[in-house]
Amino acid sequence: MTRQDLAGKTVSANVAEPLVPGAQVRQWAESDKESVISLIQALVAIPSRGGLDPYEPIVDYVRRWFSEHDLPARLIPDPATGQVVGVTSDLSGAHPGPRYVLDACLDTAPFGEPTAWRHPPTSATIEGGWLHGRGAADSKAAIAIFLHVAARLREQAKHLYGTLTLLFDADEHTGRFGGAKTYFGGADAPTDVMGVMIGYPGAAELVIGGRGFLRADVTVRGQAGHVGSRRSRSYDNAVEKAAELVRALADNRQPGPADPALDLPPTVTVTGISGGESYSIIPDRCTVNVDVRLTTTFDQAAAQYLIEQAAARVDDRWPGSRPTTVVFHESWPAYRLAATAPIRVALLRAAQQHLPNPVTAKVAGPSNIGNYLASLGIGATAGFGVRYEGLHGTNERIELATIPAIQATYHDALLNLLTGRPPSPTSRVRTSLGQKT
Repeated sequence: MTRQDLAGKTVSANVAEPLVPGAQVRQWAESDKESVISLIQALVAIPSRGGLDPYEPIVDYVRRWFSEHDLPARLIPDPATGQVVGVTSDLSGAHPGPRYVLDACLDTAPFGEPTAWRHPPTSATIEGGWLHGRGAADSKAAIAIFLHVAARLREQAKHLYGTLTLLFDADEHTGRFGGAKTYFGGADAPTDVMGVMIGYPGAAELVIGGRGFLRADVTVRGQAGHVGSRRSRSYDNAVEKAAELVRALADNRQPGPADPALDLPPTVTVTGISGGESYSIIPDRCTVNVDVRLTTTFDQAAAQYLIEQAAARVDDRWPGSRPTTVVFHESWPAYRLAATAPIRVALLRAAQQHLPNPVTAKVAGPSNIGNYLASLGIGATAGFGVRYEGLHGTNERIELATIPAIQATYHDALLNLLTGRPPSPTSRVRTSLGQKT
């Protein structure tokens, strides 16, 4: 199958042909730099700490930017509460094709102790080539860059095949990921998403996978009684029983070898323990919080079995008390993008052109929204952006000199993704879970 490029040359529809040379894309990024910096400063100046600050000011600011640049915007309401949890915009090409999504979070981590900062967390102060402020790195720089990429691509829309969606989640740092979950998992979720590029910072590596997770609350039971009672020694102490469970889980801290596809092992971590009500009462209830990091070879089922068996063995040694109960919470799978995943290929090729040093593909230890997308069969890159320091900590900041190269990389990658033949429907699934390559 062939089509004509802009110069009239016949090319294969399987191979993307950029609309403009990479040098031109880079020039545009350089000319946009001051505008991008100004937008980052404006966004950082709006406090948007997840679960602490109202979402409306930051969402309204971005929605106005969309309107001023002739990009349609749609608010994303939480289906249960009606609370706005994000904003999205579609840039549709003149020709049918796949949908690719640029995703970043509007909300941020808390400030911590503001007086410990070199500059106030919402000052967006520029010093020595670095812009300081909470959310500068995660992920208001990405939002500003993505908005400018979309504005540039809008001028080229008549040549594009498919749709570019910008998705900005205002409910990520709460742990709910309300904007992304509503967009991708809601009743009207798009069915044509071929890949998602998440704008977490870091210019040295492209994150193409991550370990998954399973979380559980394990409640151990005992027998209540007064500690001074003559019979107190016969009562089962729930905290002491829970201590045995904690030791059993700690003995399985790494329940399997490193996964060949991820180069990382599964892990089990006790992250909390709570029980007891009074100095004088033997506790009859104690809850242990457990986090398991999953791999493709040690999955959710294996993790659930490990926890349940550990609890059962402890119960066998304490026959006089009620059995332990386990409540499993949300779990996301481990994933790794295949080497042929279009977004992985396009970003690495574009980065090779625009960055001074090679960018390597890596699998991250922590989980991210890419793991959730993998559970839906959608492939995602989960980290490539500006150089940063102090992420989530005191004096979070970004290096301004890295902005144009990151913008040009995303712009170039999208030109290639949106000017070629759409991938087959089955490749949408294959790109989300793959073998190490």
